Order: sequence, then C-alpha cells, then structure tokens
Amino acid sequence: MSEKVYVKEVPTDPDLLPELEEFIIEIAQKSNLNKDKYNSLALSFSEAASNSFLHGNKLDKKKKIKITVKVNEEKITLIIKDEGKGFNINTVPDPTKPENILKDSGRGIHIMRSFLDELKYNFTPTGTETILIISLK
Repeated sequence: MSEKVYVKEVPTDPDLLPELEEFIIEIAQKSNLNKDKYNSLALSFSEAASNSFLHGNKLDKKKKIKITVKVNEEKITLIIKDEGKGFNINTVPDPTKPENILKDSGRGIHIMRSFLDELKYNFTPTGTETILIISLK
C-alpha cells in the first residue's frame, strides 16, 4: 500500500487559514476524496487548525504549526501539530447536554467527531498533535 505524504509548516497566523484550507482541498482532489466529503474535511481541518493557533500556540507568532497529510488508497490522515502543552480531553464539556447548550467551548470537537471517521489527540513533549482521519469513499 503506497502512501503519499505532504508537509507544510507555517507561523501562528490565523490569516493563513484560507491558504491552508486550499492546500488541504487540493490534496483531497488529487486523492479522489468523495466530493460529498470536501466540506466535512475543510470544516474539520479549519476547526482543528484554529484550535492549534488559538488554544495550542496562544496566537504566539514565534511558534509554528506543522501540517502533515498522509494519503493512501483508503483514507486521508491530517496531523496538525502545535507547540502547546495540550489539554485534558475529559474536561471538555459535552455540548449536547442541556447544562452545556449555551457554553462557548466544546462544540468544535463535537462537530469534528460528527464529520470525521476518527479524531485523535497525541500529546508530546514538543506539542499537541490533532489527528483527523477521513475515508476516501
């Protein structure tokens, strides 16, 4: 099974988000991702990258975001790595519970989980990896 890998590293600048989304969609098109999944991938990537800029790197322009895209015959795996300390996934409130409906946090993770086949986090000494997986079919 052959795998193609694409890598892009950028400074912490949310203004780069449209350019990064184009980078992801171009790869999706080359990879024959089902067109119905483009918006799911773009929205999930945008949310994850925004979280990395804002929560991970705290908008510190000296820090970087590294995007690695791995594509094989079955799926696209996006890894967005920031230089943040991470977070406790268990403390993120479930936005579907009545007591959390009006809270501002937690919706992004919930939305990404509903659009992706898999959402994972890898907390390392050098930063947090947000891993988005979507099948090509």
